[in-house]
Amino acid sequence: MVAHNPSRHSKRRRVCKAEMKVAAAYLLAVLGGNRHPSAGDLISILESVGAEVDEKRVDLLLSEVKGKDLAELIAAGREKFACVPTGGAVAAVAVSAPGAGAAPAAEEPKKEEKVEEKEESDDDMGFSLFD
Repeated sequence: MVAHNPSRHSKRRRVCKAEMKVAAAYLLAVLGGNRHPSAGDLISILESVGAEVDEKRVDLLLSEVKGKDLAELIAAGREKFACVPTGGAVAAVAVSAPGAGAAPAAEEPKKEEKVEEKEESDDDMGFSLFD
């Protein structure tokens, strides 16, 4: 049996958070009108909110998105998520196109539960302490 190592999971969580912060800074820069933000632009955004900056992650992200259109990157990511198993209608709404109205979740017909009443003799086998 493999022992649970909480420090390994917390390290992975920190790495993921750091990567998401860099990606969020990139998206903010692009949405703000800077179609090709530099490392300095991303670092400036991250420092403005007090986030720790890992310049290697910034450089890695910029090398991965260099020469690519943001809309195409998002579309490619959406295609990758299409094959991921989800928990149902809520996840399907989250992946739907931006600006599209969220379809209401289909209601399942309520099943009526039949409760069978037991005879008193079934529960106490004919004996009662309080008779």
